Amino acid sequence: MLLLQAGQGGFGFAQLFFPIAILAVFYFFIIRPGQVKEKKQKDFIENLKKGNKIVTVGGIYGKVISIEKKVIIIEIDRGTRIQIDKNSISYEMSNLDN
Repeated sequence: MLLLQAGQGGFGFAQLFFPIAILAVFYFFIIRPGQVKEKKQKDFIENLKKGNKIVTVGGIYGKVISIEKKVIIIEIDRGTRIQIDKNSISYEMSNLDN
């Protein structure tokens, strides 16, 4: 009886180790990188300035003309301006490797 009980204790640890290890790998390879990317995007939008060249989520290239609380006006061609939501900015054109 004593040997049987000791064996079950060690087996229980092994059963807990693998699910915890899988959760840790899942966190560090999937969840954490997403959080880091989201934080960088938020910081980029917070530090946006007039004159920055940007690309929207929809693929529209433009230059920031004015910034309000949630709305940004961008110029996509000479005299052609559109209003977009701040959250629809994808990235800054200066970050391109072209």
